[in-house]
Amino acid sequence: MAKKLKVAIVCDWLTGTGGAEKVVFELHKMFPDAPIYTSQYDSSPKVWYGYNWFEDADIRTSKLQNLPKGLRKFLPVCRAFVFSRLNLSEYDLIISSSGAEAKAIHGGPNTLHICYCHSPTQYYWFRYEEYLKHPGFPYGANWLARLGLKLLVTPLRAWDRHAAKQPDIMVANSTHTQAMIKKYYRRDSEVIHPPIDVERFKIKGTPLNRHGFVVAGRQTPYKRIDLAVRACSELKLPLVVIGNGPEHRKLEHLAGRSVTFLTSVSDEDLPKHFSSSLALILPSNTEDFGVTAIEAMAAGTPVIAYAKGGPRDYITPNKTGLFFDRLTVKSLAKVLSEFNPARFNAKEIAAFSENFSSEKFIKNMRTLIKSKLAEFNK
Repeated sequence: MAKKLKVAIVCDWLTGTGGAEKVVFELHKMFPDAPIYTSQYDSSPKVWYGYNWFEDADIRTSKLQNLPKGLRKFLPVCRAFVFSRLNLSEYDLIISSSGAEAKAIHGGPNTLHICYCHSPTQYYWFRYEEYLKHPGFPYGANWLARLGLKLLVTPLRAWDRHAAKQPDIMVANSTHTQAMIKKYYRRDSEVIHPPIDVERFKIKGTPLNRHGFVVAGRQTPYKRIDLAVRACSELKLPLVVIGNGPEHRKLEHLAGRSVTFLTSVSDEDLPKHFSSSLALILPSNTEDFGVTAIEAMAAGTPVIAYAKGGPRDYITPNKTGLFFDRLTVKSLAKVLSEFNPARFNAKEIAAFSENFSSEKFIKNMRTLIKSKLAEFNK
């Protein structure tokens, strides 16, 4: 497929090693000769668990690449301008990986454009109010970000809806995202779950003794890690909090003696923390999918999540995890106090995680591309 087609990969930006970048990496593995078009690329090595993701990739950045890193969060309007004027009509197949502006690129009449959508653009739609409260901008510029978002949100929403019309095919990373695409973009989509390196998190050797709970991720307000910290503190349950972020000091202030903070856990050590915990807590109310949850499941660890969003695609109560139904400390504390580890089978949970492997993602994407190309070329 890669040899017969002229393929381009497009993404919003390449500046980290998160779930969106992992999708681009797997697409790059599928089509190693395809150039990757993006607004900005952090060229420092994307080393993740022993290898550099994009060292052999043909990455083509926009003029935004020359701007200082500190200005990146000011760039939605600029990215909209850049991507909407990027003409890739020379390609047979474009695959955009987008949760923001990259979906706006143009192909030609003979170009099939498939967009893998991580989410409708969050700062225009369902997390607009959260971004107004906590823009997270550098240099004391939050006031400017709030003003700009208030003034521009209406035309930017109109632009975003128009940009979402550009792809021929929309692919959602979860049934939750599928529903959001329908709600905000009024488009149908197909679901292909994102690629997870489940093999890395599998238990190797003698299983560790499980003790306490774990929560992991960037410590920002919408992740609601505060719920896990407060609930475990009230119940005096051991909790390991992995990660860092703007909420870190607040979380430390909320924490009781049973809570431990680890701000610099290595890639090698993260699986050990998951496999030695009774359960992972995923308290966010806006998880489009939840990569960390599948990583924990690959280690045989059940997941306790808020009963909304992406976790509904992989949590079966009393088999792979549990739900708490209200976004409150009381609701989470009730589930934690009643949690019985004997109900869960680590081997069965780990086996279930295989449904979300990188290999599964590639297989599903190849099947979809083949099918859509056949329809497109009729």
